[in-house]
Amino acid sequence: MYLDIVDLRDFYATGLGQTTRRLLVHRLRRLWPDLSGLTVVGLGYAGPMLGVFREESECTLAFMPAEQGVVNWPADGPSSSTLVDETQLPLGDGTVDRLVLVHCLEMSEQPRDLLREAWRVLAPGGRLAVLVPNRRGLWARFEHTPFGQGRPYSRSQIVRLLRDTLFTPNSWGEVLWVPPFRGRFMIRSAAAWERAGTVIRAMPPGVLLVEATKQLYAAVPAKERSRARVRFVPALAGKPVPTQSMETARRRTGLARSE
Repeated sequence: MYLDIVDLRDFYATGLGQTTRRLLVHRLRRLWPDLSGLTVVGLGYAGPMLGVFREESECTLAFMPAEQGVVNWPADGPSSSTLVDETQLPLGDGTVDRLVLVHCLEMSEQPRDLLREAWRVLAPGGRLAVLVPNRRGLWARFEHTPFGQGRPYSRSQIVRLLRDTLFTPNSWGEVLWVPPFRGRFMIRSAAAWERAGTVIRAMPPGVLLVEATKQLYAAVPAKERSRARVRFVPALAGKPVPTQSMETARRRTGLARSE
């Protein structure tokens, strides 16, 4: 079930939310350093993360699921956000170069249908970036953050889901090693936590970031050679079968006796 848009907006207006946005944007920028001339779409509540791409991309759109609600984005200039059905996006086939799912997959009641629709709108060679709460991380256990809502994923679970929907995972990232506490000291030390998390693996990260590519040709499992089957020919129903006398049958078989 989707978190209400007001709760999402209020979280990203807090100090912890601003820090979260900054860390997620930094990780996305490392993944996609240049999107010049490309069409970028965010699905879920991706607005806070999309602003960095607006100046260079050809088109940047923020799609927000109907169950979540919608807010105007960006705050300045013409709106680029709209309310959508997550399984029926108002886009043509193969029209998106980069698709970002944030606060989306873990809250959807139809994750496979959502990813199938993502596959449809992505262009050949398009990339999908999915940010989901880590099942083993602290952020999935605190409900005062959006990553504490919905269904968290482990790495193996998200890989299986992507492969089942014709995506090939090809890059991994991890973010939010800082504990989800709202104290000033914790927020100010977030960068140090992130640096330490990449070296010391004592504590799992709060969010998993996986990049996947659209798989155009799926492997079809080989079928076993089928055995020969008996072919049954149905009789005509409702029509009497012609009969012949015993004597006629005997003559045709050469078994008739001379009188």
